[in-house]
Amino acid sequence: MTDLCKEIAKMGKGIGNTGRYRILEALMKGPKTVGQIAKAVRRPQPAVSQNLKVLKESDLVADERRGKEVYYSINVAYMANLLQKLAVDVKKGTKKR
Repeated sequence: MTDLCKEIAKMGKGIGNTGRYRILEALMKGPKTVGQIAKAVRRPQPAVSQNLKVLKESDLVADERRGKEVYYSINVAYMANLLQKLAVDVKKGTKKR
């Protein structure tokens, strides 16, 4: 399995769950705390925390401490880079045909 394939699989794990995808949708509107995310997606805070852990492990979400609060946001740089790599790889594959 290539490194790109592993990264795509990791991304798939991150967004392969409705709850995690809804968290990403909520974060598309800007950084939020766990409590704000839980309210936006109408899920219990412990469930949101567990999903955020998977999203962080998948590098799809970043966190930043601001005083006592931790704000979560989409890791745009990582996602854009990954999608760019995928586009280049797909383009190479179509040229061979």
